[in-house]
Amino acid sequence: MKKTAIVFCLFYFGLLGLSSCDTLQGIAKDVMAEPTLDEISRGLKEALTNGISKGVDVLSAKDGYYKSAYKILLPPEARKVTDRLKNIPGFDRLEDNLIERINRGAEDAAKEAKPIFVSAIRSMTFSDAKNILMGSDNAATSFLLRTTNQQLYDKFNPKIVASLDKVGANDLWRKATEAYNKIPLISNKINTDLDDYITKEALKGLFAKVEDEEKNIRNNKLARSSALLKKVFAKQDSGRTATGK
Repeated sequence: MKKTAIVFCLFYFGLLGLSSCDTLQGIAKDVMAEPTLDEISRGLKEALTNGISKGVDVLSAKDGYYKSAYKILLPPEARKVTDRLKNIPGFDRLEDNLIERINRGAEDAAKEAKPIFVSAIRSMTFSDAKNILMGSDNAATSFLLRTTNQQLYDKFNPKIVASLDKVGANDLWRKATEAYNKIPLISNKINTDLDDYITKEALKGLFAKVEDEEKNIRNNKLARSSALLKKVFAKQDSGRTATGK
């Protein structure tokens, strides 16, 4: 066994042009070494930036919301309108048309999220990064929700309004609610404002997509595309093994 180990070491040390087997062993130890706080911070920021870029790119593409698990549906009060008007000429496909248009508006607005997320990621401290790495499967998403939700809402809301105007959703909804509110014996008039609801639903879908991307890199080793990511998330893996999680 000892002879085999010596031959193995000499082969690799000659192949790699190393001065001794000690050098080879040193390289192996470095690969397996515990990541530093700086490496944890850089690795986590790299992982989150990659995941967020992918998530935002998916949602901001055509059908990113509309034909996905993140599809935005109408609120209950809006469905009351569509159900009541579906037999009136011009409103027979009202619900389908509205759902498509509000999702198009969300897709158009989604691209605004990336720079806000990236800014929050860059502001992470070493302590934030370590706690997130060793935390739950959605620890990073929870951090981003705490630190960016209001800023995203403030950025999203006017963009949602503009996007809904651009795709004709607001105009269609105003016409529908006006027609509904004129129906005899309707006591509860419907608010024509969908902006706040759609903004919140668009953000809910956005954070759900970010959480899916986070879980992927935490649990799928093939998603760790660099040496740094492999090293950093190996620490997470070893921590879970130690705790039996």
